[in-house]
Amino acid sequence: MRTVTHYQHKKVLILGLAKSGMSAAKLLHQLGAIVTVNDGRPFEENSEAQDLLTMGMRVITGSHPVDLLDEEFELIVKNPGIPYDNPIIEKAIEKEIPIITEVELAYEISEAQIIGITGTNGKTTTTTMIGAVLNGGSTSPRAYLAGNIGEVASTVAQGLSEKDWMVTELSSFQLMGTRKFHPHIAVITNLYEAHLDYHGSREAYVHAKWEIQKNMTAGDRLVLNYHQAELRQLAEKTKATVVPFSLEAADTNGQGAYLKDDVLYFEDEKIMTAAEIGVPGLHNIENALATIAVAKTIGVETSVIKQVLSEFGGVEHRMEYLGEFFNSKVYNDSKATNTLATIKALEGFKDLSKVVLIAGGLDRGNDFDELIPAFTSIKHAVFYGETKEKLTTSAIKAGMSTTEIVATLPEAVLAASHQLAEGDVLLFSPACASWDQFKNFEIRGRVFKETVKQIEKEWKNK
Repeated sequence: MRTVTHYQHKKVLILGLAKSGMSAAKLLHQLGAIVTVNDGRPFEENSEAQDLLTMGMRVITGSHPVDLLDEEFELIVKNPGIPYDNPIIEKAIEKEIPIITEVELAYEISEAQIIGITGTNGKTTTTTMIGAVLNGGSTSPRAYLAGNIGEVASTVAQGLSEKDWMVTELSSFQLMGTRKFHPHIAVITNLYEAHLDYHGSREAYVHAKWEIQKNMTAGDRLVLNYHQAELRQLAEKTKATVVPFSLEAADTNGQGAYLKDDVLYFEDEKIMTAAEIGVPGLHNIENALATIAVAKTIGVETSVIKQVLSEFGGVEHRMEYLGEFFNSKVYNDSKATNTLATIKALEGFKDLSKVVLIAGGLDRGNDFDELIPAFTSIKHAVFYGETKEKLTTSAIKAGMSTTEIVATLPEAVLAASHQLAEGDVLLFSPACASWDQFKNFEIRGRVFKETVKQIEKEWKNK
């Protein structure tokens, strides 16, 4: 951990707790800052706030009072989930108080080299793949996962040395709160329309993602998905050295990582066949290509890359195979929080006529017509949550009559189980965020898995 002294006696407001706020508060307190913590949950229900109070920090809970900013704070560390149109944030911007997120602190204290991964889809899988590949050989550098996967970045960074790599998954929310953040290697997996309820426009969302490279130089490597024209165009606007990857060799002109005749290459070197990757689907080929681009840039041996990617079993809640249920294969894809992720999941199956889909969740104002081509082919769909009617509307446009509407996820699993025949696939890929009924997609995924087990147990006991 680097020695940082400029926070001593500095008045800092931690806005919002959860894991990132807790880590930031403890770190800044350790660095000598005068820390005030403000969280919306009531104190009696807020174990994190109670813990921080015992450490000597000032704690204000239950609301975000705007007049709190009359105390002339010098810095705000904001929980990424708090939007910028929150009244206290708007006043802070008006008062020109710097606002950062916890990943900025992680960069400041980190002795390790940083690999930052962002994008609309594939972040978690790519982050996990990169970490696994870097840790796969006896002479490989030691990699630690951080950010939206595993531990909070500012917690992980405290224990790393200059010999380590911190492989960090980053959201657009986190990147908006960076100023000096400077990864040695950055990856943008893809860019699609997402989080418009937070960012307000697609342009603002893309701008937030592009922040990952703003401090990079020619000595750094920026790994970009050249299968997207938008990212090829953005590549012209960075100072970093671009390493492309694509599902089409023509997109990269034989540079970087690419797919050709079902073989994954890096430049002119064959790495492995697509069939050898341990997880199915075109989206996972893209994730593997991004991983290969990073690994070869660092100098990981091809044999290690191939072995690790061949043995890679996926990530919990991202096309997680759960075994068989009523003689059908079951997949938990709770991390599919937008339509594109669900499209990618469906593309992983050759015969959609055997797929029973469960989808639904938070209504962010979008429709689901992008799913119409898939809806024309799948066997059955069960929709639940706030978006159940919108999903049904798109299914009807596709001419699909085999749909059901229920209120909750457990009800959806039960309804779907009645439609399964031997050789079918039960796919939970919501195409929506979880926050209408669940705190996060992890809890949603666990509820799906627990419900599957419970229904199967009850069926066997009959």
